[in-house]
Amino acid sequence: MKAAPAVTIVPFSPAFRDAFFALNKVWLDRHFLLEPYDIEVLSNPEKMVLAPGGEVFFGVRGGVAVATFALTPRAEGVVELNKMAVDEGLRAQGIGHKLMSFLIAHCRKRGVHTIELYSHTKLESALHLYRKFEFKEVALPEDCVYDRADIRMQLVL
Repeated sequence: MKAAPAVTIVPFSPAFRDAFFALNKVWLDRHFLLEPYDIEVLSNPEKMVLAPGGEVFFGVRGGVAVATFALTPRAEGVVELNKMAVDEGLRAQGIGHKLMSFLIAHCRKRGVHTIELYSHTKLESALHLYRKFEFKEVALPEDCVYDRADIRMQLVL
């Protein structure tokens, strides 16, 4: 049996822009309602993530974007990990683990001291991944932009 091609992680490219929306929409539609804030970020990553100094990355296999995530600056040395998604047919193959390893190493190189994220407690597989990488639960802020979020986690590097 021929092995599947490896996933390569690459920075934002307009060629993969539509995949940023599509991969996340599947995930959000399956578990929650797609919120207006999500639509704004996913429809315009250049304005909402890249312009403020953030980054969007893609996991690419065979020339196709099969995974994505964004790192959005929140304060000096603090980024939010958001819009992380893996193609539905490729989950449980270690792609999320590869993305997490990459993004943590990338943040360390950039001098980030804290990575935070917002999620929901019913997303057990996602929370398992975050805990595996030693993210710890912290209090949700009063002004959380995500209506669906019921958990906030941080990793101090």
